[in-house]
Amino acid sequence: MTYCNLVAGEWVQGATAGLNRNPSDPNDVIGEYAQASVDQLDAAIAAARAAFPAWSTGGIQARSDALDRIGTEILARREELGALLAREEGKTRPEAIGEVTRAGHIFRFFAGECLRLSGELLPSVRPGVGVEITREPVGVVALITPWNFPIAIPAWKIAPALAWGNCVVLKPADLTPASAWALAEIIHRCGLPAGVFNLVMGRGSVIGDAFVTHPGIDAVSFTGSTDVGHRIAVQCAERGKKVQLEMGGKNPQVVLDDADLPQAVELCVQSAFFSTGQRCTAASRLIVTEGIHDRFVEAMAQRMAGLRVGDALHADTHIGPAASEAQLRQDLDYVEGARTEGAVLVAGGGAADCHTNSGKRGFFVAPTLLTETTPSMRINREEVFGPVASVIRVRDYEQALAVANDTPFGLSSGIATTSLRHARHFQRHSQAGMVMVNLPTAGVDYHVPFGGRKGSSYGPREQGRYAQEFFTSVKTAYVQG
Repeated sequence: MTYCNLVAGEWVQGATAGLNRNPSDPNDVIGEYAQASVDQLDAAIAAARAAFPAWSTGGIQARSDALDRIGTEILARREELGALLAREEGKTRPEAIGEVTRAGHIFRFFAGECLRLSGELLPSVRPGVGVEITREPVGVVALITPWNFPIAIPAWKIAPALAWGNCVVLKPADLTPASAWALAEIIHRCGLPAGVFNLVMGRGSVIGDAFVTHPGIDAVSFTGSTDVGHRIAVQCAERGKKVQLEMGGKNPQVVLDDADLPQAVELCVQSAFFSTGQRCTAASRLIVTEGIHDRFVEAMAQRMAGLRVGDALHADTHIGPAASEAQLRQDLDYVEGARTEGAVLVAGGGAADCHTNSGKRGFFVAPTLLTETTPSMRINREEVFGPVASVIRVRDYEQALAVANDTPFGLSSGIATTSLRHARHFQRHSQAGMVMVNLPTAGVDYHVPFGGRKGSSYGPREQGRYAQEFFTSVKTAYVQG
């Protein structure tokens, strides 16, 4: 069976199709998924433009009801959809079910936001004149999503876009089309008019530039690599398009001498290794003060020894595979490069020896811990996007803060401490969009803003009520009484 693109309310074949394989067992083919041509992309954008006038001015109750139906079905099918996600992307089944659950909650949250959009009524400085400040939808929005959260990230872009009256063309990552298709199939049955939501699967190298530069697109929301994000920003700026970018991270987790050691170890293990480290909020730099450093490294190694790497669908698996063979190679290349620069390997460091039902080896990486690293090493400058963490030894809190901020990125940061003074100071002075105190750097709520600073993010925040800054435009109207 070939899973088709959704254009103008119809399922249509692509120009070509590609096989989608299970990274836990590459012999397991999940399905064949359509890949669109530029002409098919044109048709999807035209359908969205045709649907926009009626959808953007229609009743808000209809929007709310549709989003609520989507969220309710996602939650009812969370076990099924979670198994699909785990099979396709490689995060463990419990993690995958958690992601699907979050997607359902996102849609239901924005079902309520449809009814809560507010404005302002102000007096003018001129007698007899009133001023009304309202928000209106931007128009047709291009959504480009990554492979590491193939249901949650599309959900947190699609739901606010629809809630505030925009029409959508979604291009999911080529590596994980099944999760996006399953979400699109639910959306298709929720009662939206044809063309309001469109799914166009395919390679970015074929349709990516055409998607971003198309004159029928009013705004672009992108989550992915820094290099691609920079290119999209330039393309949008040249054309006056509204743009929202979520890109890379090199997130620090500070551990101070006064930290609760078991708590610090657990939150570092969760931050660095769960979801195979394939989270933009993962902590890959563990910045540890010298008084606790040796005990921390020993405790980390002991905790890591109990982590089981294996098939994402197996009940006893803690860490699934890398999402692809290319990602596996990248992880191992970074580890080897760090050792060449002088890092000491404490745990992991290679491909994990896991076998599958078919006998073909999946893309498994052993959780890896490196010590004796310095802030200038490549392993501490670039995003690995795998289960690899490096420890940086520092003298005290002041040096820890300086090292934490010594990065071109600024998405998430964390501190483990029992000192209220240090916790509050770090919260204020960490150069990150999100700060975690005695919590993992990964793991955020759906009803509050998500986003970073510096090279991690560009444009308005995602999620919660702050999403309206991107998906709506402010209008000021003057009315003579």
